[in-house]
Amino acid sequence: MGYSRYDAAARGRAAWNAGKTVGTKRPLTQKQIWAIRFFLDREGRVRDRALFDLAIDSKLRGCDLVKIKTGDLVTGPEIRTRAMVVQQKTGRPVQFELTSDVRASLLAWLERRGRSVDDHAFPSRVDHAHHMSTRQYARLVDEWVTAIGLRSSDYGTHSLRRTKAAMIYKATGNLRAIQILLGHTKIENTVRYLGVDIEDALLLAERTEI
Repeated sequence: MGYSRYDAAARGRAAWNAGKTVGTKRPLTQKQIWAIRFFLDREGRVRDRALFDLAIDSKLRGCDLVKIKTGDLVTGPEIRTRAMVVQQKTGRPVQFELTSDVRASLLAWLERRGRSVDDHAFPSRVDHAHHMSTRQYARLVDEWVTAIGLRSSDYGTHSLRRTKAAMIYKATGNLRAIQILLGHTKIENTVRYLGVDIEDALLLAERTEI
């Protein structure tokens, strides 16, 4: 909900997006992913490495990522190879893969964290009984991308959600698969989310010989 320009209480109040670039955030490249991983490992930030890796593999919205519980990620003493959560936005379940490197970083963090399967995997700094806030997650993403020389205005939490989806689309051109992985209800949303345009369509067509 916005504020009327005639509302005296709103005068002088900075807009939520003041000084920010609003719009689609860029996905990360493979080189940038490894640069962030190197930075986090060098700084010994086990939790952040696990959170970053999970964000890339899961392709989840930030609001769903921060709410993940340990039980969503483990089965017995091991990290699952596939997991599932119910999306806050759509109320629908979405599945995602957990690759070997990601399982290793998650295991390192969860073993350090301890606690039970009912606890949040990434707790709040203020109250460990609650999950990390989306605001805190966004601040971490800003810090990570800035650390490797990227402009934080060009990247955000949606960059991590888009990264693997964009790579899969570039490799396969399969929009339906991306729609399922992102948990979109309509394929039109996937087209807009990936920024698919006529140039992409023509490149895919040119790679297909009959």
